[in-house]
Amino acid sequence: MRSMMKTAILSLIAIFVIVPTALADNSVSRIDGGSRYAVAANVAKKGWGTASTVVLVGKTAYADATAGIPLAYQKNGPVLYTNSKSLSGDTKKALTSLKTKTVIVLGSTSSVSNNVVNQVKKMGISTQRISGKNRYELSANIAKKMKKPAGVVVVEGSFYAHGIAIAPVAAQKGFPILYTDKKGLRSEIASVAKASNVKQTIVVGGENYVTKAAYNQLKSPTRIKGSTRYDVAANIVKKYNMSVNNTYVGRGFGYATSSSAAGIAAKQNKALLLTNEKTLPKVTRATVSSKKITKFTVVGSTNTVTPTVVNQLKNPAVGKKVFIDPGHGAHDSGAVGYGLYEKNLNLDVAKRLNTKLNNAGALVTMSRTSDTFDSLQTRVSKGASANADIFISVHANSNDNSSANGTETYYDKTYAAANSLKLAQNIQPKMVSALGTRDRGVKTAGFYVIKYSKMPSVLLETGFVSSPVDSNILKSATYKDRLASGISSGVSGYFR
Repeated sequence: MRSMMKTAILSLIAIFVIVPTALADNSVSRIDGGSRYAVAANVAKKGWGTASTVVLVGKTAYADATAGIPLAYQKNGPVLYTNSKSLSGDTKKALTSLKTKTVIVLGSTSSVSNNVVNQVKKMGISTQRISGKNRYELSANIAKKMKKPAGVVVVEGSFYAHGIAIAPVAAQKGFPILYTDKKGLRSEIASVAKASNVKQTIVVGGENYVTKAAYNQLKSPTRIKGSTRYDVAANIVKKYNMSVNNTYVGRGFGYATSSSAAGIAAKQNKALLLTNEKTLPKVTRATVSSKKITKFTVVGSTNTVTPTVVNQLKNPAVGKKVFIDPGHGAHDSGAVGYGLYEKNLNLDVAKRLNTKLNNAGALVTMSRTSDTFDSLQTRVSKGASANADIFISVHANSNDNSSANGTETYYDKTYAAANSLKLAQNIQPKMVSALGTRDRGVKTAGFYVIKYSKMPSVLLETGFVSSPVDSNILKSATYKDRLASGISSGVSGYFR
């Protein structure tokens, strides 16, 4: 944009830039350990302290562990894992620390051997075993050891994530988790699922997991589904009134640690969300934002849930919807100077900002991602359609006087004036610091895209392409990357 044109048309009011006081990020703690046994033991220590009864499962018996969570909840104890042939050291220490008197072993001797049982008995702890010819019968037999339930949960027995995601709800309601398969309702669970005391059924997963025919045989069924395991977990959190104050986060494919997370979430009546190990899924981000979650406990080591995920959870911009509008495009080149075309510069910076914000955990939409053109009204409409929390229009400046230079941020007072000012005041100093340019401050102006966008909106003038000083900075990939980082940091600061 040309600065002289702005001066001629608009009345610009300089605003004193207040550097925002640093506030705390979201709170994230971690329960980890060197193995699944250690993680489960540390979860037990954190959640229970002491437990007279503990449920014990084999190393890879994820179905058994998940079905055991509602039973363990009724016994006020955790679920621990062990090596199948010998009692794991961390588990043995946990049983001592918990002052356990009874261990309920789930599964056959191939899952938890008699040698393990004998080792437990030698500790002065009594044992009992619940088994079955398969996971379906075992889930039914576990249900029979629980108090008569008013309802049941039915999930597909080999898709562990669904059972884990619903386990906190099932435990809180006193509903056993019953397993069926993709062919229909398993005979092993039919009598339990249809018992006279059962008044309702929660089915988790779409018809490709629990068939329509099976669903129709169940009592007052309600289905919770989603396109991914992350969607299912998010939909469960949205549907049921589990507390989100200190939400537990487990890896969607890390069944041992996420089942441990489900157990402590049940104990504390907390929500459970699932994540990819390397980045938060978009649906998980959106749930964090919509439920206003600011405190989390991650379960598992840094190999299970990486520091990247933790940093995204910490960032106050996680799940926030950010609309980025790279100004101009196609036939509208914008300002031109010293080999720079504003339309290209705006798009370059916007793409870098998109990457930075996505890495921070935000949900980003762009008005354009290539050399195309939208009218000003179309840009505003796209921002509204994206239901954006904030609108950022990226531009560069120009002036007939080549000595004009510096960076400035504009906002408009028509809609969301206070928050637009706050957004501008967070971004402006970060841009100046990143580029080392002259600070031209925060100003008001009635530019169309910020005047008619109803969410908090700013228009950024990153520098002057007509300035030999600014143009050299804006040509640098290093400085453009710093600029994007600065804007992203300003966005995070705004949401604190």
